[in-house]
Amino acid sequence: MTAPYTEAPAACMGNPIPPLPSAFEVPMTTLTSLDSEALNRLHDTVRAEYEAFKARGLKLDMTRGKPSPEQLDLSNPMLTLPGNGDFFAEGNVDARNYGGLQGLPETRALFSQMVQAPADQIVVGDNSSLALMHGTIAAALLKGVPGSKAPWSDGAPTFLCPVPGYDRHFAICEEFGIRMIPVPMTGQGPDMDAVERLVADPAVKGIWCVPKYSNPSGETYSEETSRRLAAMETAAPDFRIMWDNAYSVHHLTQDHHTVPDILALCAEAGNPDRAFIFASTSKVTLAGAGLAFFASSPENVRWYLERASFRTIGPDKLNQLRHVRFLKDDAGLERHMAAQAAIIAPKFEALLETLEAKLGGTGAAEWLRPAGGYFVTVDTVEGTAKRIVTLAKEAGIALTPAGATSPYGRDPHDRTLRLAPTFPSLSDVRAASEGIALCILLAAIEKQTGDAPGLSA
Repeated sequence: MTAPYTEAPAACMGNPIPPLPSAFEVPMTTLTSLDSEALNRLHDTVRAEYEAFKARGLKLDMTRGKPSPEQLDLSNPMLTLPGNGDFFAEGNVDARNYGGLQGLPETRALFSQMVQAPADQIVVGDNSSLALMHGTIAAALLKGVPGSKAPWSDGAPTFLCPVPGYDRHFAICEEFGIRMIPVPMTGQGPDMDAVERLVADPAVKGIWCVPKYSNPSGETYSEETSRRLAAMETAAPDFRIMWDNAYSVHHLTQDHHTVPDILALCAEAGNPDRAFIFASTSKVTLAGAGLAFFASSPENVRWYLERASFRTIGPDKLNQLRHVRFLKDDAGLERHMAAQAAIIAPKFEALLETLEAKLGGTGAAEWLRPAGGYFVTVDTVEGTAKRIVTLAKEAGIALTPAGATSPYGRDPHDRTLRLAPTFPSLSDVRAASEGIALCILLAAIEKQTGDAPGLSA
């Protein structure tokens, strides 16, 4: 396995964390250096530890990146907002009524910095950015987008999918029969040499991107990667970057990563309509009652609003108003996200500490140390990820299925795991991390000895 992108953490906002050494900064005595007798002894020891863990009868879940109840509690004051009688927005707009398809001006202004778009180029939707992405792809298939010669469905549309990536992006493509081509991530974003080769095919209509604290690798796109995406020559004149900036304000450290203004880069490169930006407050305020955002060029916004006008007369402006009343301004949003980080950063650190303590120096796994986002990615010994998920299930730990970070759920190397530590309690994260590390180590030893069901050395 090649060494992935790693980063030592800075102190967490409100909860200082000393940096830990990376698994790649310490001398390594790998499993492969052991003779068969030593390996068998280690197998017996680890198997006994695993059986003891399984006997605890725990029920732990590390599958999805959901906010914890404590995170949701931070937004409980919103449940009484905007308040009885407080339903007039700027310009004496009655938020209870129809209209305002683009969203309240003050809401668009409040989230302009988070979305990285001018307020007049933002559309505010209801709670799900995934719904906006799904609807945008459906509209492109049926109607095409600005620059299209025909609806996308007239051909055999193809999307580029950075891997490891977000399984729900892949699910949208699979639902609509859009062919997917995996592109490896590099630590700075997708492999742009591969991307630039692939977009020479006119069937390639888009690329999925989570540019900041990527799901699940945690890496942030570099300036060079972003510029190349904006400026590259594409055979399809209606090629689109699906810029899912889901973790724009979701920092885990005081080192707040930034990504370039993709709309500005596209306009500068002469491709003003290339980027569709998506974002939401699902992991900022209330997951089931947040706001979603679409942003793009003026021409794309006009196209989007025309499509939206056939399915709604207006969004939930009361919810938009209560977000404005609750967060107030950029400083209020920053304070709120610092409180979020203080809750979840210790969980990430507990997971990383355990991986280091149990697996550091063994060669059984490599992991990424994210500075933001909701996941930790672990690359295990090739051919063991499915076995690890099975071992974890038997030990009472639910993990995201192996392969979920690749298109069609197929990881050709069977090695990548996505771990989600945000929702469980800190004590549950510690317990689950211990069990996961044991499963990884046991699977690696089984792989080498050929002892696991369905595995060979």
